Amino acid sequence: MINRGAVILKYTEFAIQWLNDNDPFNDNPGISLEDTLNDGATIYLISEGDAESEDNVEKWIKNNFKPLFESELEGWFADETLWPKKLTLTLFKKWFTYSWHSMVEDTVELPIYDDED
Repeated sequence: MINRGAVILKYTEFAIQWLNDNDPFNDNPGISLEDTLNDGATIYLISEGDAESEDNVEKWIKNNFKPLFESELEGWFADETLWPKKLTLTLFKKWFTYSWHSMVEDTVELPIYDDED
């Protein structure tokens, strides 16, 4: 077990509709919630303390929604001018639901590394 918790973001239908409506390169019928979008959701590791309770996770989300939002948007559009004009907590909560996990078990016997180092 490692000393981290986890938050998993899932897109809502509101976000999917916005992405489909605002993708300048979208020449197909678009994406849906049934697509692999949510099957490949990003898992964000957080501190044990932040994952102790739902209240703690909610505070963590409130304090970190903007970098989470930016990370997700960067996966779709590198050009920030294509993003929503204001990334607010209210909009974040319209775009995403989340689950949290207070225990993270590492089952791999190799060191963890940061690919940005």
